[in-house]
Amino acid sequence: MRLFKLLIFLAHWGVTRAEPGKFWHISDLHLDPDYKVSEDPLQVCPSAGSQPVPNAGPWGDYLCDSPWVLINSSIYAMKEIEPKPDFILWTGDDTPHVPNERLGEAAVLAIVDRLTRLIREVFPGAFYAEKLPGLSGAGRVVVLNTNLYYGNNEQTAGMADPARQFQWLEDVLTNASRAKEMVYIIGHVPPGFFEKTRNKAWFREGFNEEYLKVVRKHHHVIAGQFFGHHHTDSFRMFYDDTGAPISVMFLTPGVTPWKTTLPGVVNGANNPGIRVFEYDRATLSLQDMVTYFVNLSQANEKGIPLWELEYRLTEAYGVPDAGSRSMHAALGRIASDPGTLQRYYVYNSVSYDREACDPACSAEHVCAMREVAFDAYAACLRAPGAAPAPRLALLLAALLGLRALLAP
Repeated sequence: MRLFKLLIFLAHWGVTRAEPGKFWHISDLHLDPDYKVSEDPLQVCPSAGSQPVPNAGPWGDYLCDSPWVLINSSIYAMKEIEPKPDFILWTGDDTPHVPNERLGEAAVLAIVDRLTRLIREVFPGAFYAEKLPGLSGAGRVVVLNTNLYYGNNEQTAGMADPARQFQWLEDVLTNASRAKEMVYIIGHVPPGFFEKTRNKAWFREGFNEEYLKVVRKHHHVIAGQFFGHHHTDSFRMFYDDTGAPISVMFLTPGVTPWKTTLPGVVNGANNPGIRVFEYDRATLSLQDMVTYFVNLSQANEKGIPLWELEYRLTEAYGVPDAGSRSMHAALGRIASDPGTLQRYYVYNSVSYDREACDPACSAEHVCAMREVAFDAYAACLRAPGAAPAPRLALLLAALLGLRALLAP
């Protein structure tokens, strides 16, 4: 039942404040309601499949999806860190990684209902909306159903534009331009490569290219893109035909620590993570991104989960904001500086995998961040020196560094 995903929960409060706004983005909760600490390593969690889970702890295990106590802890941590966000983005994947026969419609709806009630209880007064809060009414959220393009979705096989979603997206973005509105695009499965597998099987051929065309055409109204699914922390750059950065997509880490069983992934676990964005309410421009995490091993050892700051984007990469030009500069530093690359690599698994990222690892990550289209990604990997930093990125990085030094 992996294809059944609740895409978005968008909740917001009336806003009259003038200071920069904040919103939470959470994804991939993957509740495993049958998780239990057991002396039998084969009876800990169905989401581990046939893998034994030795020494499982009360707060979860890297071989399993999230127990209820871990998810409950993450939502209450959000409340403690930022209790009054303008809205919350919840980009789905709520059920455990188990065979279809272990799930059914009733079980899936029960899990979604349980999680929805938790979020509503912790953040009361919420209601569903499309229009974003703000003094100027300058923006809205566009929710994509990327499951329509999933490679294993037999119901949409052979369809060039299932449900005519791309035509709908064209219309929405065109109307946003006419209304002088900015837009946040959100969904679950992102276009582009999963850098740990070079796996393009998520989507049918052509989706990445079509999505890239839409972003290039309408980038002037796209203030940000937010997706999940990978469980890891990364971002994707979009460029125009001249190579100038025009948009950036942020991939939020998952709450579940589940070690993926995807082909080619050697160690796909991550620590649970949650993320809050800071943004300008008038323009929707992204000012900063802050990620919090819990070290699952330490939580089980000490008997309590400690949600702590992992990193603040502007400080980690030395950029003034989270806009496309700044993230292009950040990518230039990741591609050219081994220390920055290693820092990014640790963040990618939410401080779980601290092994050194070798040149092949570097090429896979940098190319995945730079190239959304399949052919361009493959060409990037084949390039001599695999993904050298673009000159513009290095120039921007230098200018931003100089700006930081000259700032009072």
